[in-house]
Amino acid sequence: MDGLRENPSLDAETQQQILLDYRELHEQIKAEGLYQCNYSAYGWESIRYAALFAAFTYLLYSKWYLTSALFLGLFWQQIMFTAHDAGHRGISGNFVVDTLIGVFIADFCCGLSIGWWKSSHNVHHLITNMPEHDPDIQNTPLFSTSPTYIKGVISTFYKDFEFKWDAACEVLLPYQKYTYYPIMALARFNLYLLSWCHLFSPRAAQLGAAWWTRPVELVFMACYWFIFGYLLVWCTLPSWSIRIGFVLISHLVTMILHVQITLSHWGMPTSDLGPTESFPQRQMRTTMDVECPAWLDWVHGGLQFQAVHHLFPRMPRHNLRRGQELVREFSKKTGVRYHCYGFVEGNKIVLSRLEEVASMVKMMVDYCVESSEIQN
Repeated sequence: MDGLRENPSLDAETQQQILLDYRELHEQIKAEGLYQCNYSAYGWESIRYAALFAAFTYLLYSKWYLTSALFLGLFWQQIMFTAHDAGHRGISGNFVVDTLIGVFIADFCCGLSIGWWKSSHNVHHLITNMPEHDPDIQNTPLFSTSPTYIKGVISTFYKDFEFKWDAACEVLLPYQKYTYYPIMALARFNLYLLSWCHLFSPRAAQLGAAWWTRPVELVFMACYWFIFGYLLVWCTLPSWSIRIGFVLISHLVTMILHVQITLSHWGMPTSDLGPTESFPQRQMRTTMDVECPAWLDWVHGGLQFQAVHHLFPRMPRHNLRRGQELVREFSKKTGVRYHCYGFVEGNKIVLSRLEEVASMVKMMVDYCVESSEIQN
């Protein structure tokens, strides 16, 4: 559960040496130019995005409404990889330029706040998989990837909001292995809610010199809902049954992205091994990569290299495969385990973790029921 036995000792000397080796690796990455963006790769990306959007518009024009929804969902899934790059300033390296790219893709094209994503994602990178701090795993009562949530957790990210253990957790969590994919299929609707909640929250107003991003996001997201919600769904689609089917199909397709996002962390340890654990060891202990051939990289969009990405968040996506080779060497040198599994095996690991925590919940609920019956 904690990855302690498969990694080097936590004594200060060992962890300090790992840190020195990590800094040496960082210098090698800089020397090889892996922080330089491969702009030609974005040319090919743009062709793929344009082809998916063209297929959507052609099929929509041809009145193949539900088939066109499939291609719109694939367009959303693919283009968000570039929004992720922009959120990490991995395209131009300039805050303003990359923010505007991210806002255009996430807010205008997809209806999702890049500001919300960055506010939570930056924290996720700093304290990965810590139940009290990482918002990416604070999902009760729908999911729990750690037994820590059984006693309740006070979130530092959500301003001391308490994720209480209640009756909903006891009812839903024992079945989380089975609800995982259905909920991932509907997750985009939750992201709409989180995006709007963020933009109207004090967090979005406290951005200092970046104050301008909030009104830009509000305008772009309003444009998305005018174009998608009004002009497309309401004005173009001919009936309520087709409207509902179109919205569901286009959004269900994006479950691929939501599974990709959760895959790298939900099956990994959530324990805090203390302040002596080095940054690189914690990142590699709590993150898994997905093994795939190079010709399939476009399907995963760089999210298959999450361990590499967590070690070097500013490395442009198209350089991560070379970064993976260097991280493998780093793993052999330091003894820090590098987790890399096939897509199917990675899914099995996540489902096993969900089942493991669900079994703990069921055991606790059964014990409470038995105790109550004995007392009565």
